[in-house]
Amino acid sequence: QVQLVESGGGLVQAGGSQRLSCAASGRTLSSYIMGWFRQAPGKEREFVATISRSGTSTYYTDSVKGRFTISRDNAKNMVYLQMNTLKPEDTAVYYCAARSSVDYRTTSRTLGDYAYWGQGTQVTVSS
Repeated sequence: QVQLVESGGGLVQAGGSQRLSCAASGRTLSSYIMGWFRQAPGKEREFVATISRSGTSTYYTDSVKGRFTISRDNAKNMVYLQMNTLKPEDTAVYYCAARSSVDYRTTSRTLGDYAYWGQGTQVTVSS
């Protein structure tokens, strides 16, 4: 199985940028569809972005399209979430997640499909 550790969270002003990183260990990251999810206080965990095993397919929730970019470096066992033009409503704990897949091009938006999760990293956007 794979272990995931997120980093890069912190406090940022509205309109600013931040890059989250997710480091994988235990198994090669290229075996997994990867996703980023977030959970704001008092709310359910929600989908943010996903990327296929090959990195050629991505999908975003509507509220972050055009602002966030998910990417991966399978050689380094890393996944990234570049967040630009941040808004106070982006404030949440961000989680990296992995899902096994035999298809190189599939992505997944479904929280329940992901078997492996990191511990999360807090992102706070001040207005």
